[in-house]
Formats: sequence, C-alpha cells, structure tokens
Amino acid sequence: MNSHRSLFSLIGWRILAFAGLAATLQTALVFAEYWFKDGELGSLLIAQETEIVAQNYWDDPVHFPGASLINRYDLHQPWHKGGPGYALRVRQADEQVIYSSCGEACDRFPPLQVDSGMFWQRALNWGKPLDVVGGQVVELNGHPPLRIEFLSLGDPNNLLLEVLGGEVVEHMVIPTLVTLGLVFGGMLLSIREALRPVAATAEAARALDPTKRIDPLPTEGMPREIAHLTGAVNQALDRVSDLIRSQRVFSASIAHEIRTPLAIVKLELEQIEGPRARAAEADLGQLTHTLEQLTALARLDVVEPSSFADVRLGNLAEATVEQLAPLVFASGRSIGLDKRTDPEVRAVPTLISTLMRNLVENAVKHTPVGTAIEIAVEAPARLIVRDNGPGMPSAPRGEQTEIGEVKRSGSLGVGLKIAQRIAALHEATLRIVSAEGGGTKITIDLSSSLLESGGNASV
Repeated sequence: MNSHRSLFSLIGWRILAFAGLAATLQTALVFAEYWFKDGELGSLLIAQETEIVAQNYWDDPVHFPGASLINRYDLHQPWHKGGPGYALRVRQADEQVIYSSCGEACDRFPPLQVDSGMFWQRALNWGKPLDVVGGQVVELNGHPPLRIEFLSLGDPNNLLLEVLGGEVVEHMVIPTLVTLGLVFGGMLLSIREALRPVAATAEAARALDPTKRIDPLPTEGMPREIAHLTGAVNQALDRVSDLIRSQRVFSASIAHEIRTPLAIVKLELEQIEGPRARAAEADLGQLTHTLEQLTALARLDVVEPSSFADVRLGNLAEATVEQLAPLVFASGRSIGLDKRTDPEVRAVPTLISTLMRNLVENAVKHTPVGTAIEIAVEAPARLIVRDNGPGMPSAPRGEQTEIGEVKRSGSLGVGLKIAQRIAALHEATLRIVSAEGGGTKITIDLSSSLLESGGNASV
C-alpha cells in the first residue's frame, strides 16, 4: 500500500490551515471594529430591523404584524416603560400610523408632525447591551414608502449578534471563500502544469530496460528543484549503465578465457583410458555445457532490434525437434511434435530455438528413461513443452516475476533462466504447471508478437 501523500493533499491542507487562521484573525478584527463603535452598530441595527419590518408588512399587510415579527420583538406582551424590550411604530408617507407598539415609550419617538428625514438615530445609553432608537424611510420592491421607527432597550433577543454576523459574512466569509477558491484553482493548475513533465519523466523511467542503452531522463520544463533531483538520478543511471556494461564484458571474457583450457583438458582426457577418465570427461562436459549456458545468458543482454524477423512458429518448432531428436532418443527418451497451427510471429529465430532446446534438455535431465517429451504449437501463438515424467516437487510458494507466475524447483538451473529471459525479450509469458507424478507442462505465450495476416509487427 502506498503511504505517500499527494502534493495536492500536502499543499491543500496547508492552504486550508492558513486560510482558517486568516479567517479567525479577520473575524476578530471585524468583531473588534464594530463592537466598540456603538454609533455604527446602532445604525446597522436600525437599518436591519426597519427593512425586516417593511418586508413583513408588504408580504401580508392585512395580518401585519405577522407571527414571525411578533415572536422576534415579543409584541404579544404589553410594553413596560423602562424595558427591556422593543417598540415599533409604522407610518405611511402621509404620516398615518399603520401600527404602533410603543405604548409608554412613544415619547422616545419624534412627534407625528415632525419630519425626521430619511434616517435618524439616537443612543439612549452608551455601552452594551445597546440601547438605541431611530427610524428610516424604507422603499422596497416598488411599494409605497413606509416610515418605520424602532426602539431597542437591553436587546433581550440579541438582535445585535445578527448584525455582527451579517457584517462578518459580508466582510470576511464571502471574500475569504472567493479568495480561497481562486487560490485553490490557481494551485491546482500550477501544480498540474509543474508536474506534467515530472509525470512524463516517471513514464520514461518506468520504461527503462537495463539490457538496452539507458538514455538520460528528460528534465525540460521541470521546476528547478525537481530537475536537480532528476539530474542526480541520471548520474546514478550512468553509473548503473557502466556497471552493466562491465558485467557483460566480464561475463564474455571469462567464458572466452575458460573455454580454450577446457577444450585442451578434454582432448587430454580422451587420450587416457579407464573409468575415472571417462567420469572426469563427463563432468568436464557438464561444466562445458554450463559455461555455454552462462555465455548464452550474458549474450541475451545485447540483443539488437534488428535481430527480430517474421518467422513461422510451427516450422521453427519442427526444425528444432529434428535437431534435438538424436540427442533425446540417445538418452532413452522420446520426442514428438504436435503442430496444430503455424502462426507468424515477430521474433529472433535462434533465441526461440534456444528456448525450446533448453526446456527439452531440462526435461531430459530431470526425467527418467522412457519419458515422452512433446513440443506443441497451439493458437493463437503458444509454444508448449510437456512431458509425462514424475513432475517437479511442489515449490514452497509461487514467485511473481515480470513474465508471469512461475512454479520453480531448485533443480532447473540456468536453462530455465535462459528460457525466462528469452520470453521476456519477446514480451511473452512463461508459465509452468507441474505436479508430482503428473508430468510437467511449460507454456510460452507469444501472442503479443503475433503478426496479423498481411501485416507487420514493430519491435
């Protein structure tokens, strides 16, 4: 499970954290700005409440004041001078009183015949709770204007908090949300553009093949910090390439240097009579065979794309069986061909023949005399090498490799390694099915190299 957090998550949470801190500070500043300005708070309270009263009247003038307004100002209780509480007086433009709840507090409002202007306000007491009286001429939605006068003593229903909340929303919440949205959008676009070349480089790194020439990872368009890291990775890849080349040269050199002395020793042994000499000669032959396999395995790392050709898989299997038949029959085993189809694939013919040869030699080596070995070609492009021998001992577990899940015993040696490598070079899958007493079946699926009729495949 990948425990690494995405860059979007890391930066996003930090932006949210700092945005939350900024919002908290801004809220405190807005609260402080208004809390200590009684005159401005009083103006805002009067403007808010007179507009609420006017809207309530225009919504249903017949049943004014409505239930919401009665509950808001506790109008169902008679006004007692000295409060706390709220008082209202609503007049039309011709000064006709529509509604009044001021009772004994009406003397706090201007006389009816006095024109108090479009807006007026007077503080009754300084400090909190806010005691204020004022009025406003309200014109909304094309209705005739109303002159509404409002009185608050003690603010028992905390209407002032609504005023502060409205100011916080207007001056802090909305601007913060807009800013945060723009910042997040800019962040997402910036990170996406910055990571676009990084994603391309990651794909290039994922496609690296250590058996081929390793080109440096591209750094064009990357942010400087990431390009610096990619440059360090390229230096490491150069060192890896040098190490791989050295290993190839070393393997080829060792194989070349040892082959000649082994050939000389074998010639000398042939001149010596006796069972011990023959045993030593057989051991030397096994050593020579192992050396040839190691050399072949080293050479698989330098296969050129030009080595691939269009070949008929059935014909190649038939030719391989003909070559192996004398060896297999001489060992006391039999070999046959089941050529059900002859698909055309893009492959290296000598390597496919080597693959089949190694699998057949493994079968000869690890099965008793009398075992029947068969090479089959099946649709769409599968090579199968099977035998009716005793099978392989059960492996403790399956090993997942880049060419499929292989059940492996420790006795198969380099031959299977060569087969696996050849299959990987052809982007094929190699799968072994074996059970004690049930024989062994090895399937190489070359479907990815299959050529369509009349078409070509690219390498």
